[in-house]
Amino acid sequence: MKAFEIVTTAIEPQLYADYVLRPEAGAVTLFTGHVREWTKGVRTLHLSYEAYIPMAEKKLAQIGQEIEQRWEGTNVAIAHRIGELQISDIAVVIAVSSPHRKTAYEANEYAIERIKEIVPIWKKEIWEDGEEWIGNQKKKPEGGFA
Repeated sequence: MKAFEIVTTAIEPQLYADYVLRPEAGAVTLFTGHVREWTKGVRTLHLSYEAYIPMAEKKLAQIGQEIEQRWEGTNVAIAHRIGELQISDIAVVIAVSSPHRKTAYEANEYAIERIKEIVPIWKKEIWEDGEEWIGNQKKKPEGGFA
């Protein structure tokens, strides 16, 4: 396990929570993003993720550095899964520890938003009646990643 990684197998969230935990941490937030069945009234059958792994891991580490610089005393670990994921599978895990809970919550939310902005991961949604590659989750007309 690495602090910032792209994986092809099921994510075990507790590994990442344990990784960031240390004696000075009074809080650990753990976010897991799952494949959902319904999005805006359309039924998803499964998702497929692809990534440019070396750059994706570099960008995940960059997000961790941004967090550790912005919120003193934080420790971060992030993993994103690629390949075919079924409904309820974990696609992403973000673990943040900090001396206080508010900081851990803020840093965790920051991480997921930055992942959507800068990490080269692409998502293909497969529905009952079709499929589409989603270039970015922020639904911007150009640029960005899933």
